[in-house]
Amino acid sequence: MSTFSSSGPGRVGGCPDGTFCALLAGLCSVRHGLALILQLCNFSIYTQQMNLSIAITAMVNSTVAPSQPNASTEMPLTHPQDHWNSSLKESKAVVPAYDWSPEIQGIILSSLNYGSFVAPIPTGYVAGIFGAKSVVGTGLLASSVLTLFIPLAADAGVALLIVLRVIQGIAQVMVSTGQYSIWVKWAPPLERSQLTSMAGSGSMLGTFIVLLTGGLICQNIGWPYVFYIFGGIGCACCLLWFPLVYNDPGNHPFISAGEKRYIACSLAQQDCSPGWTLPLKAMILSLPLWAIVVSYFCEYWLFYTIMSYTPTYISSVLQTNLRDSGILSALPFVVGCVCIILSGLLADFLLSRRVLRLVTIRKLFTAIGVVFSSGVLVALHWVRSSHGTTMVFLALSSAFSSLCEAGVLVNFLDIAPRYAGFLKGLMQIFAHIAGAISPTVAGVLINQVRPNVLMNVHKRNSQRLCHSH
Repeated sequence: MSTFSSSGPGRVGGCPDGTFCALLAGLCSVRHGLALILQLCNFSIYTQQMNLSIAITAMVNSTVAPSQPNASTEMPLTHPQDHWNSSLKESKAVVPAYDWSPEIQGIILSSLNYGSFVAPIPTGYVAGIFGAKSVVGTGLLASSVLTLFIPLAADAGVALLIVLRVIQGIAQVMVSTGQYSIWVKWAPPLERSQLTSMAGSGSMLGTFIVLLTGGLICQNIGWPYVFYIFGGIGCACCLLWFPLVYNDPGNHPFISAGEKRYIACSLAQQDCSPGWTLPLKAMILSLPLWAIVVSYFCEYWLFYTIMSYTPTYISSVLQTNLRDSGILSALPFVVGCVCIILSGLLADFLLSRRVLRLVTIRKLFTAIGVVFSSGVLVALHWVRSSHGTTMVFLALSSAFSSLCEAGVLVNFLDIAPRYAGFLKGLMQIFAHIAGAISPTVAGVLINQVRPNVLMNVHKRNSQRLCHSH
């Protein structure tokens, strides 16, 4: 693959103590500890991204005809189509429910991405020049604090909620974009896929946990606590991030001399120094970069649609209540979490054993991740009558999609590590364009289809009633 960087990742440099370096390549190292901390940060960010998607089914009062967008009524915590244990009904707190149409819901879900178009490139550039520690830490803290205020904003009105979500989206961009600058100086080329995939698996883990527990939290203590709990976890993550994360292995107080030497030797042929000037013309003319951009857009269109509407799809098509919808929606994401880590290990194994070239690994993993996952989702229409088959297809889609983490989602680190922060910001622009459009489009399509669906349901019910008589 062509590159506009002065030097690519190349082969691992010759290390004077090969045996000791090989031992340090195991999991007991500071760089793998850094990957685990980033996994926890991504876990927190994605629980904060996803919590509204699971809580909105409890926040919306679908029994009342649509009125003003910010109108609310007091209702028991249970969703109208949920059938909870009757012994719990009297103990449930009374929480507000809002008369939001599907269009309004789609806009609220998409608003997290509306302000994200201006943030990624400056964030990536700043993180690349000054380091990711302060950028990521500040974004994580801001997003976590804003999550705590979502219930108050929702009660104040749709406009304030959208504004808060826009600001929160910018803070989350600081985390998702800035973190990749760390791997420029921390990740040896032969471990790049496993370290980035280990950190990235936190996104699937966070989505799994919030889907698994979100419905139970809404059922038992009220939907506002979905935001209080996961916002608080994010604040706690900041207590780990600031004292334990450093931009450069040379400055870390706990790293061993052997590991520091191994990383330095591995990156000896790679230009890791930040560049104040950017080769914009070379970037514009780079076909590999445009291929990555297009793949990013396609992958994140799919991802944001699934993340936003999986609970709604399962609750409406499979006719499950809020609790069961959250549990079933979580299953594909835990499959994805495991497969992300395995895909990184597999990619590094194929590269270290020289089974495939790096460019072949990236292309193969990306093609399988995008094409196969999309094909499985298209086939959902023909298996929706079977709950088990539907869940298997959703899990397969998540498993295939996770291969992109060791493909296109890390490829920019291969072609231009010196400008990794800026390029990640550029990729995030197209990812957030997809994220801003896809849930809104889905909401409009659902609103157009819903009257016909309800009419068909009414006809079927009427026919069954006539047959019964």
